[in-house]
Amino acid sequence: MEDAPHILVVDDDKRLRELLRKYLSDNGYLVSIAADAAEARQQLGAMAFDLLVLDVMMPGEDGLSLTRDLRKTNRVPILLLTAMGEVEDRIRGLESGADDYLPKPFDPRELLLRVASILRRAPTEEPPQAASVLGLGAFSWDMNRDELRRQGEPVHLTTAERELLAILADAAGQTVSRDDLAARTGNAANPRTVDVQVTRLRKKIEDDSRLPRYLQTVRGQGYMLRPD
Repeated sequence: MEDAPHILVVDDDKRLRELLRKYLSDNGYLVSIAADAAEARQQLGAMAFDLLVLDVMMPGEDGLSLTRDLRKTNRVPILLLTAMGEVEDRIRGLESGADDYLPKPFDPRELLLRVASILRRAPTEEPPQAASVLGLGAFSWDMNRDELRRQGEPVHLTTAERELLAILADAAGQTVSRDDLAARTGNAANPRTVDVQVTRLRKKIEDDSRLPRYLQTVRGQGYMLRPD
C-alpha cells in the first residue's frame, strides 16, 4: 500500500464517506477522508494526494468553490460527486477546474473506472516551480528576496512583519495556525503577539484592514494569505 495512489474523499455524508473509503481501500488505494472543505484544506496542507473525490453540495464552502480556489495553486486531480446531474451542472463543475464529474447515485464500479482514468491522465513529471512573486493588489511580495513592494517601490516592514509574511506566503492559500506562526516567529510564549503583527500587516497591504482581502482570518484555526 506504500506505493498505492493516495485519495482524499471529501463528503459531508458520513455514511457515504465511510463506504467510499472502504470500497476504494478494498480496491488497492490509500484513502483519507474529510467531512468538509475546511478539513480538506487541513489535510491538503499536511500531505500530498494523488486525487480528490469531492462532493459538490456541502455546508459552508461547497465543492465548486473549493475546486476553483485549489486550482490557483494546486494541480491535484479532482473528481466531483453531486446529486445535480444536469448538463449545465456538469459544465460548471468542469469549468471550475475539475478533471471529471460523476452524478449521484452512481455504480461503484464506474467510480473505480473514473478514478483509474484520471490517474492515468495525471502528469507524472515534476510540477513547475511556483511563482517567486505573489500579487497582492497594488502590492507584490518577492519570495526570493522577502521583499514587499507597492507598484515597484519597496515598502518598509519590521523584521517581525517580514518573517510573518514570508511564512504565510510560503503556504499561500493554506491556513497556518496562530500557534505555528508564533513558534516560527519566536513568540511561542505569547501567541497573541501574532494577532498584533497581522493587524499591522493588514494596515500596510489591505485597502480596508477591517475587511481583509489578502490576509484572512480562518476562524478557530489561524491565518491564510490569499494572493491574486
